[in-house]
Amino acid sequence: MSTIYETLRADIITAVKARDSVLSTTLRTNDGAIQRAAMDLNKPIDDELVITTLRKAVKNLSAANIEFEKGGRNDLIEANLKEIAILEKYLPKGLDAAKLDALVAEAIQTTGAQSKKEMGKVIGALKQHPQAGLIDFGAVSKLIQAKLP
Repeated sequence: MSTIYETLRADIITAVKARDSVLSTTLRTNDGAIQRAAMDLNKPIDDELVITTLRKAVKNLSAANIEFEKGGRNDLIEANLKEIAILEKYLPKGLDAAKLDALVAEAIQTTGAQSKKEMGKVIGALKQHPQAGLIDFGAVSKLIQAKLP
């Protein structure tokens, strides 16, 4: 099985040959971001690095859409939504709400966290979980805060 990065690189070649400028530009831009992240962190390109970089790109595009909405720039919002849809093909599907809720409850129980001050322990335990790559820690943070007094 090929890695996410190998799939992305193959899709760049396919998009260029098909003269799909939107797809090729999006993939090339993110390929550069992945390579830059690998150099900055001084580590090889692996699925974890690719997923982290692409999630960051999706998060930035979503944040930009909020600003574009305030400015009434629907054309830019549509472009960003297309780019997000392209990138999400390379990201693993997240956990469903029930499974995420169960993981958070289990982590709270195992760490013995009693208040929001101990949120770090719970997040640390979740990062050690085998399915940590599928967890959206932004959403988990809010879920933990709701569960802890």
